Amino acid sequence: MALEIKIPSPGESITEVELASWFVEDGALVSKNQEIGEIESEKATLPLIAVESGQLKILIQAGETVEVGVLVASIDTSVEVSDVPASKVADPAPVENKAPVESKIPVQKTNAEQKLVKVTPVAKQMMEKEGLSVEDILKGLRKISAGDVRQVLQDRTTAKVPERAVSPSREQERKKVSQLRKKISERLVAVNNETAMLTTFNEAGMSAIMTIRKKYQEQFVEKYGIKLGFMSFFTKAVTEALRQFPAVNSYLDGEEVVSPTYCDIGIAVQTDKGLMVPVIRNAEALSLAELEQQIADLATRARKARLSIEEMSGGTFTISNGGIYGSMLSTPILNPPQSGILGMHNILERPVAIKGKVEVRPMMYIALSYDHRVIDGKDSVGFLKTLKALLEEPVRLIFGEQAPEQFLLEI
Repeated sequence: MALEIKIPSPGESITEVELASWFVEDGALVSKNQEIGEIESEKATLPLIAVESGQLKILIQAGETVEVGVLVASIDTSVEVSDVPASKVADPAPVENKAPVESKIPVQKTNAEQKLVKVTPVAKQMMEKEGLSVEDILKGLRKISAGDVRQVLQDRTTAKVPERAVSPSREQERKKVSQLRKKISERLVAVNNETAMLTTFNEAGMSAIMTIRKKYQEQFVEKYGIKLGFMSFFTKAVTEALRQFPAVNSYLDGEEVVSPTYCDIGIAVQTDKGLMVPVIRNAEALSLAELEQQIADLATRARKARLSIEEMSGGTFTISNGGIYGSMLSTPILNPPQSGILGMHNILERPVAIKGKVEVRPMMYIALSYDHRVIDGKDSVGFLKTLKALLEEPVRLIFGEQAPEQFLLEI
C-alpha cells in the first residue's frame, strides 16, 4: 500500500511553500513519525512526517516551490522496516566563550576505510545524545568546490611555512532566496516606508546584575536546572517599564491606538534561515527562572525551525540582543505592528563618573526604536530611564516605581 505525503498548510492565506530539503534519500527506508523533510513558507518552517513505516519515493525534489496540498512523496508500507534511526535534525551550535578542545571520532566510509575527523566535546555530546554519526553531520552540508581542494593542497605544501600564501579564487556561490527571507525583507522595507521610526539611547551599569549572577548562579542552576542569564533580567525589567509607560506597549490599528494591559515579549533569535521572533506570553507574570526556561526553549526550537506560527505571532514589544555578536551600538528595526523594540549591546568596561570620581564599570548601551506616531519623546526617554534604573538596581523589580527604602517606610 502506498501512502501519500502532501504539502500541509502552514497557515491561513498561504497558498504555496518551498520544499526546502529532504532529510533522507529517494528509496530510503523510514520509520513512523520520522522527520523526512521540511517545507518553508513566508511565515514558518514545518517538518514533513512519515505517517507510517516503509520505503520512501520522492516525487518532487528539494528547492521547488509547490502549492499547498500537492503530492510530493509516497511511502510503500508493504516494505518491512526495522531499526531505522529517528529523524536527524541538527541541534543549534551552543554559544561557547572558550575555544573548545578537539577530539577525534572515526568515520566509517563506504569502502570501510577509517578516517579521523576532529569533533569538539560539545558537538560530540550532542551527536551521542541525538544518535548522529560524523557522516550524518557531514552528509549534504555543502558541495566541495575546486577552491576547497586547492586550499587543502596548499595547506599540505605550506604546512611548515610561518606565513601561508592564500590561493586566489574567482568562484561564486548562488542560492535561491527562501520564502521566509523574502517575507522578512518585505517587512523590513515596509517598516521604513510606513512608520515614523526614531531611536533614542541610554546606558546602563551592569555591576549589580553581574554580582547577583556570580553570587547565586550555582544555587540557581541547582534549583532550576538552567543558568541565570541577562535576558531574564532585561525581560522582567522591560515588563515593569512597560507598565509604567503603556504607550510603548501600544500599536496602531487603523484609526485607533490599542494599548494591551499584558506584555507579550518577542525575543529576536538569529537562525540560519533568518531572524525569528518567538513570543513569551504574559511575561509580566513570570519569574526570572520561568523566563529563562521559556527563552531557552523558544530559542532552541527557533534555531531548529520548529516553531509554530502562533508562537511567533501577537507580540506587543520586542527585545533584540546584538551584544552577543559584539555590537556596541545599533538602531533596531521595529517588528510591526509593534511600536517599540529594545536593542541590547555588548558589555564593556568603561570609565564613568561615580559621585565625583572616575571608576571603571561594566556598561551597556541600550537603544529604543519606536514609532513616533504612537510614542512621544517623553514616554520613550522615560521608558529607557526607568529601564536603566531597574537594571542598575534589580531589587527594584520587586517594588516597581517605589525605591526599596520608600516601600519600607511606606512613603
